[in-house]
Amino acid sequence: MKSVKQVRSDFPILNDLIYLDSASTSLTPKQVVEAMNEYYFKYNANIGRGAYRIAIKSSNKVEESRKKIAKFINAKEEEIIFTKNTTEAINIVANGLSFKKGDNICISNMEHHSNLIPWLNLKQTGLEVNIIKANSEGIVEKEDIEDNINDKTKLVAITHISNSIGSIQDIGAIEKIVHENNSLFLVDGAQSLGHVKMDSKNVNADFMAFPGHKGLLGPVGTGFLYLKEDIANELKPTNLGGGTITNVNGEDFTLEKVPQKFEGGTQNISGIIGLGSAVDYINNIKISNIEKHCSCLTKNIWDKLSNIEGLILYGNKKNTHSIVSFNIDRINSYDVAKILDETGNICVRSGFHCAIPGVKHFNANSTVRASVHYYNNMSDIEKLVNSIEEIAKVFSS
Repeated sequence: MKSVKQVRSDFPILNDLIYLDSASTSLTPKQVVEAMNEYYFKYNANIGRGAYRIAIKSSNKVEESRKKIAKFINAKEEEIIFTKNTTEAINIVANGLSFKKGDNICISNMEHHSNLIPWLNLKQTGLEVNIIKANSEGIVEKEDIEDNINDKTKLVAITHISNSIGSIQDIGAIEKIVHENNSLFLVDGAQSLGHVKMDSKNVNADFMAFPGHKGLLGPVGTGFLYLKEDIANELKPTNLGGGTITNVNGEDFTLEKVPQKFEGGTQNISGIIGLGSAVDYINNIKISNIEKHCSCLTKNIWDKLSNIEGLILYGNKKNTHSIVSFNIDRINSYDVAKILDETGNICVRSGFHCAIPGVKHFNANSTVRASVHYYNNMSDIEKLVNSIEEIAKVFSS
């Protein structure tokens, strides 16, 4: 296992700044970058397209990454579909499922736009969208799920950890309600993977959408969709072309099997290879250590910020992971983030975080969001809190 101090040396950017925006994009360790560079320098060839050695090697490396990811979430290799991000993964489901007029889906008002807009866009086809309001702590109550789900509910799509405030949904309880109703279940795991253990058998979702560039510490432009083998035939591929067919005979064609039939066109080969390297990196630290460390940092931020006069915190400390959202009374969140950057080289997020309904749920026009990963330490937290305290004092005087 690598200590936090050892890990920090793998991220040279940390020599120049304090990075607290991992909920948007995590930093990428040297080992992942080196794995991607090796592809470009030593075997830069397309996959599944050639019989020469480096083409075979690149193909094998991509499938090795698929195997690593499948093992990481306790799934089968054929249940892993490579995408460029969580958004694409959710859109594959939204546009690939068959809906009948009168069908409905249930989502919450805490969703990232990526698990909101694809469903709202389908309303023009006759799909009904039930938006369930979270409680005052950003939690979707299971009773509200039960009240909104019915025999016309095709699917329930819920985020596991809210990207706007870090609230954790009880996806175990939700899954039971959904499947007892014979509906499908999609989990947006964008803020979960790489931060907490995600076991496909325990979660028991039909679909799970994940990015590579957040908790997993992988490169941008990577992600994957977990598609449960039992229901794979319910989803139609929407991005057809090279790599998705086995034969064309006149006007007829034969599709590849899952997952290849969903992976049309040339893939982000170096990114997928880097993603496999990122899984190795996370495994070397151990997910249990990451979860414990990030939980400790999250509670520490919360406790220290709660002592600052005029500061508003969103959610509940006991049910928040890796993300703390807040505002300073009478100060625009953008101004707070800008001051932190300019005076302390501290990187935090400000705004709606691509979750406008979720932020407005707390009667806020925007928030400041600090988010952590294993490479953050207590010194980062102390500097953040001290800077916030100074900003609050200056603007209150």
